Amino acid sequence: MSFVHERLDVYQSALDFVVQTAEVIARLPPTRSHLSEQLHRASTSVVLHIAEGAAESSKLDQRRLFLAARSSATECAALYDILAKLGAVTADVHGATKEKLFRIATMIVKLAKDLEHPLPFGHVADQ
Repeated sequence: MSFVHERLDVYQSALDFVVQTAEVIARLPPTRSHLSEQLHRASTSVVLHIAEGAAESSKLDQRRLFLAARSSATECAALYDILAKLGAVTADVHGATKEKLFRIATMIVKLAKDLEHPLPFGHVADQ
């Protein structure tokens, strides 16, 4: 038995991203604690918004939460850009992380787009 969000590839990818990010955060110096906290919050937010969105019964609420997850993924990408400019992460880590975030954001956008155009009133979807 599992929750709906646990069956989503994007949720599993976002969870992996949180673990990867926790390892990066652990290596940041104390002088970057403000960035560590922001990155922790934003990466966690991606996972939580995906889970919340998957649990919603309203398609409008699902879409809103999925787009919030995408915004948090974009925030993470910007934070990694900052860390790269500051020399706090290597170019390899930066590039790999941005690729992972782009993949996550793309999957989230697909989920949101699938909810964009509800069927007209009275129309029955094919099963």
